[in-house]
Amino acid sequence: MCAVHFLPVRSWILHFAYVDVGASIKLNMQDISDARTAPLHSANSDSIAVTVVIPTRNEARHLTRCLGALRRFSEVYVVDSQSTDSTVELARALGAEVVQFHYHGGWPKKRQWALDSLPFKNDWVLLLDADEVLTPDLADEIGEAIRDPNLIGYWVFLRISFLGRELRFGGNGFWKLSLFRRGKGHFECRLRDQDHSMSDIEVHEHVVVDGRVGKLSHALPHHNVESLARYLTKHNEYSNWEAKVLSQAAEQRDELPPALFGNQAQRRRWLKKRFLGLPGSPIFFFLYKYILRLGFLDGVPGLIYCALQSTHFFHIKAKMYELKYTARSAKQRNR
Repeated sequence: MCAVHFLPVRSWILHFAYVDVGASIKLNMQDISDARTAPLHSANSDSIAVTVVIPTRNEARHLTRCLGALRRFSEVYVVDSQSTDSTVELARALGAEVVQFHYHGGWPKKRQWALDSLPFKNDWVLLLDADEVLTPDLADEIGEAIRDPNLIGYWVFLRISFLGRELRFGGNGFWKLSLFRRGKGHFECRLRDQDHSMSDIEVHEHVVVDGRVGKLSHALPHHNVESLARYLTKHNEYSNWEAKVLSQAAEQRDELPPALFGNQAQRRRWLKKRFLGLPGSPIFFFLYKYILRLGFLDGVPGLIYCALQSTHFFHIKAKMYELKYTARSAKQRNR
């Protein structure tokens, strides 16, 4: 419903963005400039005391719908990476606080930097992507969940829509620890030697908390409306990162350990680590998702998504081989 309200007035929003003269505040942290505007929400008793953090880079196609669903949240940050489209103008026009993140390689990446550096006013933080849209039921549930003094975080189930269709089969949805108390959660660091070719945002690093967590019953819809070309570009960066992570001799100190009987992230990590070594594993991965997990019931979008996922798997394997070959060649040259 939020997209229906905002799209008809998009031209007005863009005009407003260009004439907005909100105050600019300098943060002396990693070359960041912070443009602050009026709050996204209207002050009322229905306001949800949660700070929402949305990382962006050229997300104008998604942002109006995402921010439109956050009217009740008392603070919203858009953490941008020098977008060249209208992302920043839209975010400011819709009342979000915009900060620019300049990645110089290494750690931390975008979301962990935001957790470390931004002056959140609330005790709870919700991490969203620009293509994720909160439903009214999920917003209500979050408002209730943060009142429980015994829990410090919540898992949220991500329900994926791809090429205009919700993917209900193929095992494509997953749980994310997206809601947690400020200062009680941080991203694991799986690789310290990183650069721009591996994206400036956490890829498959997960939030780690020390304490009891719960699960929210309402799912978080993920509406991907970007082009397949951009999807492939982003996943090329992701496979660069994952190939290097999986080629490491040892795990990082604070990395979630792979575990068959752990949470979903640990279980997937355990299976991937063992499955990657099998000959033809990308083909088996496709057959598992498309046939055994009934991905074919999602029609053509399900076929394309399962094929892209297995191709991504193949790219990781190929890049791992390239890293091994490059290291071996360098060693031979230095003899």
